[in-house]
Amino acid sequence: MRIFQSLTMVLLVSLLLACSLPPDKPVTRKELGQSGIYRTYKIEESPEEVLNALNMEGEVVLRGEYRDRPVYIKVLATSSGLEITSFDR
Repeated sequence: MRIFQSLTMVLLVSLLLACSLPPDKPVTRKELGQSGIYRTYKIEESPEEVLNALNMEGEVVLRGEYRDRPVYIKVLATSSGLEITSFDR
């Protein structure tokens, strides 16, 4: 019984730590524009939709294209700025 409680507590703590949080200061349209994401990738979502998701969740995963290849684009709002990574679909 004690082992079950310990495992449950570890699982609960790990789930809470894995949740994304909104950024300390809201991401602005200027910061999003300076990141160059809309010049590098073809993205269907508007900048307003991306900003809304970033400011509410702290991260967003977008579908886009890079040199005619379909990719997923992960944008993470951190205290030091936006971190952008892409993965093949």
